[in-house]
Amino acid sequence: MSEEKEELFSKRRKGFILDPLADDNPVTVQILGICSALAVTAQMKPTAIMAIAVTAVVVLSNVVISLLRKMIPGRIRIIAQLAIVATLVAIVDMLLRAFDYETSKMLSVFVGLIITNCIVMGRLEAFAMGNKTWDSALDGLGNGLGYSWVILAVAFVRELFSSGKLFGFQLMPDSYIGNGLMSIPVGAFMVVGIIIWIQRSISGYTEEH
Repeated sequence: MSEEKEELFSKRRKGFILDPLADDNPVTVQILGICSALAVTAQMKPTAIMAIAVTAVVVLSNVVISLLRKMIPGRIRIIAQLAIVATLVAIVDMLLRAFDYETSKMLSVFVGLIITNCIVMGRLEAFAMGNKTWDSALDGLGNGLGYSWVILAVAFVRELFSSGKLFGFQLMPDSYIGNGLMSIPVGAFMVVGIIIWIQRSISGYTEEH
């Protein structure tokens, strides 16, 4: 049993989960998924829902593509990937409408735009098309979590300083008037930039020329 667990979560496979959290983060290093980081991060609740949705889609699509990769002709692989992702996104959207309609309205078209999220499509093309199912699932989980912590950090700063609240609960004194800059996409862009700078400074990452 212990040998099986070690095999399933070997050092190499742990890297599939841990590397995207920092050294190979899809947002701060690869600069992917920036649009949703700017658009849906005004409040923590919709941001958390978006994080869960993207993580679920990238994990499941990685698994499906990995299972079917030998049966998908190379000339139609992008079409097949889009069809699978679109189906998963449609399911996520329907579940969200059924169980949390108000959040669904807040996220609006951005749930549908998961279909074109560069993180999702990038992992399918760069990893799932050439790797086994379990490895692809771990890769999807790692990249989903890497994306999630960044947008949640952005939402934390934006909601706290724009309204003095987190998840709708008042944390700042009633006299706090709020920072209007944090309520608009420009504020989100600034926060994302600061997070990228901090993360790259810690990891020592530099762009290759």
